[in-house]
Amino acid sequence: MAESKYFTEEGLQKLRDELEYLTKVERRNITQAIAEARDKGDLSENAEYDAAKEAQGLLELKISKLKDLISKARIIDESKIDKSKVLILSTVKVKNIKNGMEVSYTLVPEKEADLKSGKISVNSPIAKGLLGKSVGEKTSISIPAGNIELEILEVSR
Repeated sequence: MAESKYFTEEGLQKLRDELEYLTKVERRNITQAIAEARDKGDLSENAEYDAAKEAQGLLELKISKLKDLISKARIIDESKIDKSKVLILSTVKVKNIKNGMEVSYTLVPEKEADLKSGKISVNSPIAKGLLGKSVGEKTSISIPAGNIELEILEVSR
């Protein structure tokens, strides 16, 4: 599955911060671990050295993927988003018709989803069921636990 290339300014900054941490801190730590393992003698039978070299390879792969993702990233222009409908970056207050419970979600790009803070991926079943809807509309959404009936109470940015 292709990774999302759309980010909020905040989400893209988090990626840049992670890249900086990996290149400045983690790279140095792995280089140090390799040097320490090398100092322990025969490299052909040194499991510590092999593990450190493998960790280095995985780190470099992660750095490479992150650089590629950042280079292709596009910032979502919030000023061009229709505020009357549920779209990406919308904060939506919904009511579960069955039990009357009200919940608010903010629809964000996949890499920025964080359910604890109320941010759900636009690719999630709930978000897909809400996209394009307006205040007052009701929708039935198929989720792993069955179907859920939601009414849209509020849409904001």
